[in-house]
This record gives sequence, structure tokens and C-alpha cells, in this order.
Amino acid sequence: MGNFFRRISALFYRLIFCIMYIFAANSLFLIIKRWYLIFPVLAILFIANLLPGFTDMKITNGRLSICNHGAECLLIFLVTLCVSVIIQAGVGYHFSLNAKQIIFNALFCILLLSVIFWNGIISVYCSSLQLGIIHRILGIVLAWWFPVNLLVLGNILRIVFREQRVETEKVLLNSKRKDKEICKTKYPILLVHGFFFRDNKHLNYWGRIPEQLLANGATIYYGEHSSALCVEDSAEELRERIEKIVAATGAEKFNIIAHSKGGLDCRYAIKHLGIGEHVASLTTVNTPNRGCGYADILLEKIPNFIQRIFARTYNTAAHKLGDPAPDFLAGARSLTESACAERFDPEEIPEGIYCQSVGSVLRRARHGKFPTNISSIIVKHYNGPNDGLVPTTSFEWGEKYTLVRTNRSRGVSHADIIDLNRTNLRGFDVREFYVQLVADLKNRGL
Repeated sequence: MGNFFRRISALFYRLIFCIMYIFAANSLFLIIKRWYLIFPVLAILFIANLLPGFTDMKITNGRLSICNHGAECLLIFLVTLCVSVIIQAGVGYHFSLNAKQIIFNALFCILLLSVIFWNGIISVYCSSLQLGIIHRILGIVLAWWFPVNLLVLGNILRIVFREQRVETEKVLLNSKRKDKEICKTKYPILLVHGFFFRDNKHLNYWGRIPEQLLANGATIYYGEHSSALCVEDSAEELRERIEKIVAATGAEKFNIIAHSKGGLDCRYAIKHLGIGEHVASLTTVNTPNRGCGYADILLEKIPNFIQRIFARTYNTAAHKLGDPAPDFLAGARSLTESACAERFDPEEIPEGIYCQSVGSVLRRARHGKFPTNISSIIVKHYNGPNDGLVPTTSFEWGEKYTLVRTNRSRGVSHADIIDLNRTNLRGFDVREFYVQLVADLKNRGL
């Protein structure tokens, strides 16, 4: 019942703001005849550009409030523009205005529409995390092209209002269960990144997942190893990292959640480098436990001199970003099916450690972000269904296996499963997926 009255209230405020702004934007000819009308028009201009969106008391997050404000302003702009086209077309004839008056009245309308448009567009563009670059460009370029703008801005409003709704529900959910600390596991979480990336405090590899886990009581550390090394060297860096955390915090064990090649690095470190005594559980996420056929294809088909050029370029850039001695080709070779078969027995599970695996399927290549939208087609040709990089036949390992599927055509890619793109997918809440994954570890006494 509360949501019903909230929606009715929101519609009422929108209606009032739209009526007020329609009047203000088309009032110049009235102001000319009655100069004192300038004062209510200025008041409307101020109120309608300041208050929309901020009347929703359910939104307590500052960024979301600004985002909601911008969306409401754009909605007022769209409604006012549509109605004003009709009013401006008939005002000259109905009120017997001359050509000069008609032009000035139209310019005044455009001026007021511009104010609320830029108010809305700047607010939305600065606060929305779900709007893509294409939407942003089209929003500015086509905003005034009636009626095309109805489609363009309407799509922007759909995305932004959904973002506001999803994020608000997320905040309210965390607020309700805050005292339960459902992610407060016995042992802290160690997040281990995959190939081609490394941990970065400014652009978290795991997207919004750590923030969500922390909000529900988790303690988190990061692998902080190099972005491109062979499995053996990456495993050695992880061993050193774990020992440093143990020495600094006194933590006995960790619940490791490792993505992609990070899962192979952890498995090797447990098997050969003795970190098993510090591992309570290992969850591999979209890890090529039986190898990645895509790596075999690239290494076989791409000429050696091109491989060396790319590797040299990558290694130079990675070194400047903090990797001590990156080796791109060694890392890529570690992902091949032959290399994984040589290093690991797919059925071997370390004793005393709870092991599980997670995988996902990108159902349509065009929905994936570059480069998975291209690689997905190649991997599918050679290995069948995949996440854009790794075939589903390579994911399963451990006592429990979860294959993420959605009833939507998009699916979940290799990057989506770690929230790398910060995208709110329909049919799969990646942040809540990890909350429940860690909550299950807590229930297991880990």
C-alpha cells in the first residue's frame, strides 16, 4: 500500500511540475501584456529546476538523488517540449501576434527549455553509472530533434529510472539485514583477480561486489599479484601475499574467491607451494580448469612476430603500471588446454579445503563487451557454449558447481560475472549472487 501511495504522489508532483513549466515556457506574450507575471514565472523557473526528484524521501543516497533529479528534469523537458510545439504553432494565430512577437515567444520558450534540459542532462550524466557512451552522445545530439528525441531521451529515462529503482532497493535491503551480517564469515575473504588485469583501488577489478560484501559484514583482502605471469610465478606471488596478510593480521585461513586464471594460480599454490594450511575454501569463478581453447587458437594462428610485438607492448605498459616483470606470453600459454592438463588433474580436490566452482554463459555474442563479443563467436565454433572466453566444459571443479543462466537473451559474460562493467543485468543480480555465495560459506562454518 505504501508503494502505491508513493507512486501516486510521484505522479502528482510530476504533473504539477510539468503544468507549471509548460505555463512558464510559453508565457512571454502574457508577460509583455502583464509585466508582473515575470515574478511567478521566475519562481516557477527556480522551483522546477531545483526540486524535482528530491521529493522522493525513499532515496537516501546522494548520487541516486542527483540521478533521480536529473531524470525528472528531463521528463519535464520532454513533456514541455511536446506540448510547447502545439502551443507555439497556434499561439500566434489565436492571439493575433505579429512575426516579431512569435519569434521572440519561441526563443523565450527555447531558452527555458534549455535551462531544464541542461540541468537534467548534466545531473544524469554526472551521476548515472548505467548510461553507455552511445546513449550519452545521442542524448545531446538528438535531444531537440522532435519526435526522434522522444525515443532517445525516453530510452535514457528508462535506463536511469531503472538504475535508481535497483540501487534504492539495494540500499534498503542492506539496511534491513545490516545487523544479521550475513557475510561475516569465520575466515576473511581473499579476492584473486585473473589474467590481463590487476587490483586497483581506483577501478576495482571486482566492480561493486566488494562494497556489497563489506556492507553485509565481510572482511576482504586482495591478491595484488601481477597481471601477466605464468601460473607458477603468479602462484608464488600469491603465496608471498598470503604470508604477509597472515603476519600482519594473524588470520589463520582465508576463503579465496578467484576469477579466471586466478583460480589456476590458487590451485597451483595450494598443491605445490604449501598455502593449503591457510585456505579454508576456494571458489573458482569462470576459471578454465581444463584450459581455454581460445588461448590455443590464438597462439597457433597468430604469427610469432605479431605475438612478440603485442607482448612487448603489453609488458612495457604493465611494468609502468606496477608489475615487476610481466610476461604476457607466459601467462597466455598457461591457459591452454595442454598446459592445464599437464599441471592439474581435473578431478583432484585438496583435502580439508571446501572447493567449488562457478561458470556462466554468454548466450548472444553481440551483447558482450569488447573483446568477448568477438571471441565468443570463435570459442563457440571450436568449443561450444562459453562466457566469451572460456567454454562451459572447462568450468566445473570441486564439490559444488554452479552454472549461472538467465532467462534473458543476453546471458552473463566473463566480465559480467565479476561486475567489471558495472552493469545491472536483467535476470541476474551479480552483487547479490556474491552476497549469497559468501553467506553460504558462513553457514558452512567457514
